[in-house]
Amino acid sequence: QVQLTESGGGLVQPGGSLRLSCVASVIIESIDTVGWYRQAPGKQRELVATITRPSINNYADSVKGRFAISRDNAKATVWLQMNSLKSEDTAVYYCYARRRSRPYWGQGTQVTVSS
Repeated sequence: QVQLTESGGGLVQPGGSLRLSCVASVIIESIDTVGWYRQAPGKQRELVATITRPSINNYADSVKGRFAISRDNAKATVWLQMNSLKSEDTAVYYCYARRRSRPYWGQGTQVTVSS
């Protein structure tokens, strides 16, 4: 079992920044893929950014150059730094992990980009 706990969502103006955090209940090195998905109202959940072992980063085209994913193995934590936020980034952001072919999800954190 992998438990994921997100934090860091909130309300931000367009052009602003937020950093999301996800703490895992197991060591990050034991997870095959860890990262972030998001789901906007009325839309399907979509990939935002992931890190796949050993250290391969993958980003959605819509966030490339604006978002950055990183991790700290010692803290079992993954971050998503979000810059130059747009209204279309508004969504519930979910931490995701895949370990031994099983997917795990956090409870989600709301990000709202609005003036």
